[in-house]
Amino acid sequence: MDFTIPRELEDYYAELVSFIEAEIEPLVAKDDNVRFFDYRRENSRTDWERGGLPSPEWEDLLHQARQLADKAGHWRFSAPKKYGGKDGSNLWMAVIRDRFAQRGLGLHNDLQNEHSIVGNFPFVTMFDTFGTEEQKQEFILGGFEGRRRVAFGLTEPGHGSDATHMATVAVREVRDGVDGWRIDGEKMWITGMHVATHCALFARTGGTAGDAKGITCFLVPNPTEGLKIEEWMWTFNMPTDHPRLSFTNVWVPDSAILGEEGRGLALAQSFVHQNRIRQAASSLGAAQYCVEESVRYARQRKPFGEELARNQAIQFPLVELATQCEMLRLLIYKTAWQMDNMPHEEIEKTISDKVSMCNYWANRLVCEAADRAMQAHGGIGYSRHKPFEHIYRHHRRYRITEGAEEIQMRKVGAYLFGYLGPRKGEFAAG
Repeated sequence: MDFTIPRELEDYYAELVSFIEAEIEPLVAKDDNVRFFDYRRENSRTDWERGGLPSPEWEDLLHQARQLADKAGHWRFSAPKKYGGKDGSNLWMAVIRDRFAQRGLGLHNDLQNEHSIVGNFPFVTMFDTFGTEEQKQEFILGGFEGRRRVAFGLTEPGHGSDATHMATVAVREVRDGVDGWRIDGEKMWITGMHVATHCALFARTGGTAGDAKGITCFLVPNPTEGLKIEEWMWTFNMPTDHPRLSFTNVWVPDSAILGEEGRGLALAQSFVHQNRIRQAASSLGAAQYCVEESVRYARQRKPFGEELARNQAIQFPLVELATQCEMLRLLIYKTAWQMDNMPHEEIEKTISDKVSMCNYWANRLVCEAADRAMQAHGGIGYSRHKPFEHIYRHHRRYRITEGAEEIQMRKVGAYLFGYLGPRKGEFAAG
């Protein structure tokens, strides 16, 4: 067994650091763009008069950074080469996202808006695996060119994490001689609808409540007649781009279906696995950042004439967090490597529990680390002049939004006790 990070990856990360220093940091220093990252960050990022949406200036800055990264060949790194990417693996993405977050807040990697100079594109895998050739051209290439942007329409107000009791329904209906579907229902927390050209909307087309089969994914244009943004949900960490939507007598043709009719949840699983492992790596990196900043501060701060770090009340909690970071990093890297060495469709059947372990534990760990960093720094740690409150408020969402940690623990339990996964049937005799 060799746990050494590949030399090629180390070289590429060094190239990324050089790019950040040469292109991204000067952009932050320009025109007071630092206001989006210092103590003014929440106010500068939020358009309070427009429902709490991200401010145009903030989104324009993110767009400039992505353009620079794409021109330099970094933004599409994880995408297949046929779409202009570099076939970046899950392992390489995990290492990069971990290290990016260890750098602290910055334009190189701001997860509040799912932004990074090395982009994460779960929709690319979803369309490449399940889409028609026409859909691949329109939504993958169109997405990279800025002509298409897809929101993920799964969660509902009345069901939350339970997608199998979906209340949104689609029924066959012919309009003007064209076969299609009428869709009615509601969705919640559908991120990015203010800029999305389409919503990948999941609706029940068959089966009964509680069935995994019978759910279909539709690509619904935005705007379209009958699709209404009811309200923008203000959150713990602003700005917000998470609305509650309603669909009333919305009609789409058969060609709007992504994947197979009735097997839409397979698409949803395709989406979440890549997201979860990469987001876990980011939470891990942010946790490590909180630990390291606390260590530095404790060595510099000298209450009563002695380094704060001399106190075991400071040392021991940080020792435990540092230990957990090291152990979790091994599991994340191993799981990402396993994902790279099996067909995409096999992940759900064999190591989905490991992905869930990585994700729920990383999201819990970063919240603990941010809280400890505030405590170690005292009053200044509680202020917005340090990033810990922002890290806590942002990453706290992932204990819910990437699949609530209870849902992910239930997945781990199902694999552990043989109700799902490789051990299924192992206890049948009992």
